[in-house]
Parts: sequence; C-alpha cells; structure tokens
Amino acid sequence: QVQLVESGGGLVQAGGSLRLSCAASTRTFKSYLMAWFCQAPGKEREFVAAINWSGSTYYADSVKGRFTISRDNTDNTLYLQMNSLNSEDTAVYYCAARLSGGSVKNAYDYWGQGTQVTVSS
Repeated sequence: QVQLVESGGGLVQAGGSLRLSCAASTRTFKSYLMAWFCQAPGKEREFVAAINWSGSTYYADSVKGRFTISRDNTDNTLYLQMNSLNSEDTAVYYCAARLSGGSVKNAYDYWGQGTQVTVSS
C-alpha cells in the first residue's frame, strides 16, 4: 500500500505560479510511474502530467510549456511546478502512482486526497 499526500495548493492570481508537492510513503518510490490529475467542479478527473522511473515526462496539451513535473527519488517526493496559471486551471489536483505499464493517462492504483488550486482572474 502506498500513501500519497499532496500539498502546496492555494489561491493565486492569474499569471501567477504555484508548486505542488506529493510525498509518497514507499521505499520503492523510484520504481513507480507518478502522475498529476485535476478535477474541476462539474467535470471529470483529467490527466495533467506524468513522469516515469527514468525521468521521461508526459503532459496534457493544455499545460505544455506552462507546467513542469519532476521527482526526487531520494526524498520520495513528486512535484508539479505550475506557471502562467489561468482560471481554467482551477481544480483539485491529485497525485497518483502505479507500477504496471500501459497508458500514462489511466489505470493508477494509488491516489492522494487532493489539494485545491484556485486561480483568480
């Protein structure tokens, strides 16, 4: 069982930045495919970004060039640097993890509780 705890959300003005963190409770963190998802009010949860064990990254088109996913395998922590935020980025952001293969956009086994990001215009 892997526990994931997100932090770093909050209220920010449009054009601003936030850095989300996700602390993972596993000694084999480096083996996991890690990802960020978001869910806006009234919408389904959607893929934001993922990073595999070797550091390869994947992004949703809507965040390319604005968001950066990274990981610290010595500290068992996942990050999401969010720049040039706009009102459409307002959502609850979730950290997710899995060991198995397949598409980076689904089939994750472990989820955090989420952290709220609100962008004011």
